[in-house]
Amino acid sequence: MNDAAPAPTPAPAPRRPARVRAPELIGKGGWLNTGGKELTLADLRGKCVVVDFWTFCCVNCLHVLDELRELEEKHRDTLVIVGVHSPKFVHEAEHQAVVDAVERYEVHHPVLDDPELATWKQYAVRAWPTLVVIDPEGYVVAQHAGEGHANAIRTLVEELEAEHGAKGTLRRGDGPYVAPEPVATDLRFPGKAILLPSGNLLVSDTTRHQLVELAADGETVVRRIGEGVFREPQGLAALPDGRIVVADTVNHSLRVLDPATGTIERVAGTGRQWWQGSATSGPALEVDLSSPWDVAWWQGRVWIAMAGVHQLWTYDPESGTVEVAAGTTNEGLVDGPAAEAWFAQPSGLSATEDRLWIADAETSALRWIDRDGHVHTAVGTGLFDFGHRDGDAGQALLQHPLGVTALPDGSVAVSDTYNHALRRYDPATGEVTTLATDLREPSGAVLVDGDIVVVESARHRLTRLRLPEEAVQVDAVAHRTRREATEVAPGRLRLDVVFQAPTGQKLDDRYGPSTRLLVSSTPPELLLGGEGTGTDLFRELDLNPEVTEGVLHVSAMAASCDDDPSNEYPACHVHQQDWGVPVKVTETGVTRLPLILAGLDA
Repeated sequence: MNDAAPAPTPAPAPRRPARVRAPELIGKGGWLNTGGKELTLADLRGKCVVVDFWTFCCVNCLHVLDELRELEEKHRDTLVIVGVHSPKFVHEAEHQAVVDAVERYEVHHPVLDDPELATWKQYAVRAWPTLVVIDPEGYVVAQHAGEGHANAIRTLVEELEAEHGAKGTLRRGDGPYVAPEPVATDLRFPGKAILLPSGNLLVSDTTRHQLVELAADGETVVRRIGEGVFREPQGLAALPDGRIVVADTVNHSLRVLDPATGTIERVAGTGRQWWQGSATSGPALEVDLSSPWDVAWWQGRVWIAMAGVHQLWTYDPESGTVEVAAGTTNEGLVDGPAAEAWFAQPSGLSATEDRLWIADAETSALRWIDRDGHVHTAVGTGLFDFGHRDGDAGQALLQHPLGVTALPDGSVAVSDTYNHALRRYDPATGEVTTLATDLREPSGAVLVDGDIVVVESARHRLTRLRLPEEAVQVDAVAHRTRREATEVAPGRLRLDVVFQAPTGQKLDDRYGPSTRLLVSSTPPELLLGGEGTGTDLFRELDLNPEVTEGVLHVSAMAASCDDDPSNEYPACHVHQQDWGVPVKVTETGVTRLPLILAGLDA
């Protein structure tokens, strides 16, 4: 008789996903930044390829463009980044709008215009932004959704360079990028404007990374300010002492300009992007910000439309501090007390005595916060509904507005950017009307001597309009974001957020959970159970069989750190993404929903 304990059964080796050949890149809009050449994956064989699924309305996509710049430059002879533009809004499906966006955001790699989401569907993408890594032999080796993956992709690219260099399957040399010819204009994709006491206009010349002072005619350049200081500046607001606060968007900072002397100083932000877990209040120069898009002076403070984290913040020049004022960082449209409200890329602000008006871009909404700190919605219903429809505000529609301007009669003008229109909302009547059309991506407006001067961003100019007595008549049009719904079975649905830490890193739980998962739904009745916040990256959801369709809203975050026990302060990286997954409840639907944050689903 052998009394020895039986040998433990070895754990099964983790399943490796089967190698998947990357689908071809196809898009009805054709290629940009290639000198007119049509690219195929065969043309890219021998290169490491990162396919970036993006859309130009999405601030997270813009963050990823910036994250990838250093990688793109460092590995230029082995790596090709290919942007696949996959539109959310109708306007983003217009080819010229994509051409403009590629220039506006200085995209220095080939871009495929895919207005019908053909390649998006082939790669089973579910979120903006999504990055797919293809090895030099044409196989998909990783997928990442959201922000914060630049370090993981850099590590993977270096591994692929070493592996395929040794195999002889790596091809070095110039990639297919061909720079377009530059265009000469006084302004290039201006963002916002403000009237100076002199009668001149100060404009944020976004793509040229500077401010421009124009004479009162709105055309003659008086001076250019801040070359080498700003990166894609946007919002402008006057302080009581006459200085101008500037939302230095890509530098994640606020700066103050003294128009009299031309001096500029940074007053808030560190230059680093805010991530979950970072400070949300404190000395202004020590707290990270995230893509501040507009600013306004209200109630003795500078209010900040913090587009990058879907919040409103404030900066107090007296105390030199910043703090969160409204919003949870969850993306959506939820009214109520400021601390519980949800926003979606707030991008325009305008203050009156009792209200701060907000252009909430991604929900195509006009909203306001009152002096008691409650958030209200005047126009807009959520992330997926948009259009151009006038009438009662409850059913009126906007399309990704970036600016709002308070008018003397108590109404507000909305720069309805993707509708190329200037709209008006009157709180007294609850009506929405159209003031002007045939503008090109208006992003802000300012009152000048009873007229309104509109920043026509995509026409690179300011346009002066008389406020009309009567509204412009337009044909009503309504849209919903059209993505194929995932068919799910009623009852239990297993939600798995797939996250594989990059090589050399691990989830670090020394200071508490390093992952977070938030789940909600539209309509709320879609979920009978499973909503709310937790620390596991999986969740059992209970779907209501009486609700046949809706949207699951999923927000996930994971922090990974260098796996080096000897290093007391390992480098850590935050990975996060929000998904809005349209679902249709059917008896033959799936019972598991995988969402890839980083890695591949086994």
